[in-house]
Amino acid sequence: MGFLPLPASLSSAKSARYVVLPVPYDATTSYAGGTRLGPAAVLEASQHVELFDEELLFDPSTAGVFTADFVRPSVSGPKEAIVQVCKAAHPLVRSGKFLLGLGGEHSITSGLVNAVKEETAVAGPLGVLQLDAHSDLRDDYMGSPWSHGCVMRRIHQDLGLPISPVGIRSFCQAEHDYMRAKKIDPITPAMIAAGGSAWIRKALAKLPKRIYITIDIDVFDPGLVPGTGTPEPGGLSWGQVTALLRAACEQKDVVAADIVEVSPVPGSVATEYLAARLGYKLITYQEKLSAFSGQRSAKTKNR
Repeated sequence: MGFLPLPASLSSAKSARYVVLPVPYDATTSYAGGTRLGPAAVLEASQHVELFDEELLFDPSTAGVFTADFVRPSVSGPKEAIVQVCKAAHPLVRSGKFLLGLGGEHSITSGLVNAVKEETAVAGPLGVLQLDAHSDLRDDYMGSPWSHGCVMRRIHQDLGLPISPVGIRSFCQAEHDYMRAKKIDPITPAMIAAGGSAWIRKALAKLPKRIYITIDIDVFDPGLVPGTGTPEPGGLSWGQVTALLRAACEQKDVVAADIVEVSPVPGSVATEYLAARLGYKLITYQEKLSAFSGQRSAKTKNR
């Protein structure tokens, strides 16, 4: 089953401008598990998404969305799994398509970002816009530096990329100290609730022109998304998140993205449906509002 209810003519690997990469992985989850079931649930929910966008009044599905084979990460350890995710993402990014990863736990993001960084290095600096309840900046968690709680530390410290965290409302003392030392200033729900759009300008101003967007579904208030491993009270609304994504697509060159940490709840489809809708909304903004959509070279890396 592919992402969205599309005919074969709009879901082929050759012609589609977008590619979805499902990664069912949850080896390092630290509270409620089940994110390995997330990608399949999101794909199923996407079959019920209306293709005509109510906000921008057009159908972006004509750009085509190809769904790649599921990545079945290695069980030999989280580092090996991330390397495998990176390897799977490389040819998809190299093809010039817009990559949308579907998790799975958040640890997969470092593999996806690494592939994007390496394949598009000649295009200029890359930054990461992080939508999340947690800072994920631990250097080590539960015995592993490759845990979902360390993913943004690996991206910022090991890959050397600037990050802009939004929605953050939970972090430990060590993460707080790291953010202060590295001058990482997260946008909190309290800042957003103050009103206006200054928080959006601040979040995007921290990043270079080219960005990767990672969306941990727990950035939303848990009343909207009960199906996630570590829900945190006081999250963002649909309107706040989509306003940020719209501005990002209008002002930046969004080169790839992911949606992670969907953990389906039996008897409820709210979380996976919201995730499916959000993925399609991001595609909508890219198609209608981005000056960069459809203009990426099929050869983005100087070999």
